[in-house]
Amino acid sequence: GLAGMRPPERRSRAGLWRRKSTITSALLRWYRNCGRDLPWRDEHDPYRVVVSEVMLQQTQVSRVLLKYPIFLKRFPTLEKLARAKASDVIRAWQGMGYNNRALRLRLLAKAVAHRFKGKLPRDVAELQNLPGIGRYTAHAVSCFAFGNQVTVVDTNVARLLSRLFPEKIASKLCKRTDPRRVWEIAEWILPGRRAYEWNQALMDLGATICTARTPKCGVCPLKSYCPSAHCTREQRITGSTREPGRDGLPNRIYRGRVVEVLRNLNGRKSIDVRNLARKIKPDYDGNDGRWFKRLLRSLERDGLVRLRTAASTQRVSLPD
Repeated sequence: GLAGMRPPERRSRAGLWRRKSTITSALLRWYRNCGRDLPWRDEHDPYRVVVSEVMLQQTQVSRVLLKYPIFLKRFPTLEKLARAKASDVIRAWQGMGYNNRALRLRLLAKAVAHRFKGKLPRDVAELQNLPGIGRYTAHAVSCFAFGNQVTVVDTNVARLLSRLFPEKIASKLCKRTDPRRVWEIAEWILPGRRAYEWNQALMDLGATICTARTPKCGVCPLKSYCPSAHCTREQRITGSTREPGRDGLPNRIYRGRVVEVLRNLNGRKSIDVRNLARKIKPDYDGNDGRWFKRLLRSLERDGLVRLRTAASTQRVSLPD
């Protein structure tokens, strides 16, 4: 009778936990059969885990697969990276893009060598205080290198969870994903004692099945539990801004071109500013002068280039 019925909120809570359990089982089963075979999987050397995670930031896995072993051959240990010249690290990063990551990785190695006697810390908070380590990378290293039971949320995971739990993640003020709520849901759904396998499974499903523009809902192991299945729409994270640039190209593309030219000077250590400008922007003219000087100064502030004046001509090189 009515006396034996649970209040509606308790029934709703019980249903949510059952849904959590079935999602967990289905995803882990899929991962055991379909997980990607990547060289940094089951890698427990913290240094190698850090290198892979920094490389994977904003870079396709296919590119990292090529560059990861090359970089590690050049800098096989954290100590060797800490002692390396900035110019050598930038050259070794060729083809990866976002060259600031190379310098931050070197600064991280130096900080660990100085503050932790060459051994990366296990604690998320200590990791996050290191150069170039944000919330995601700190959690990833803590989980994948040290086996800590912490959640890991990258762009793919955020998108996947926002589709699985849209009613809990979308902001009430605008229909966009709220990053804080994504982490809360990720922590709630994390299964006990299986963080490594679970986090890898979420990232793999987001990268290969639950993609941004064309999710493969028909073959998704979670389609029966996902309210967004077969309703393709790209989730946007709150706070995105338009990139500054020139003539339709963002500045990050021009920055990358500058570093690439400096890497390939064929024995010459520097190049004058005007020749460099024409190499990265063939239609460069006097109207671009102030913009290009700001671009170079931003690169210099980031430690990616060195500016100097010789014989009344300003020249640019990689840092020492």
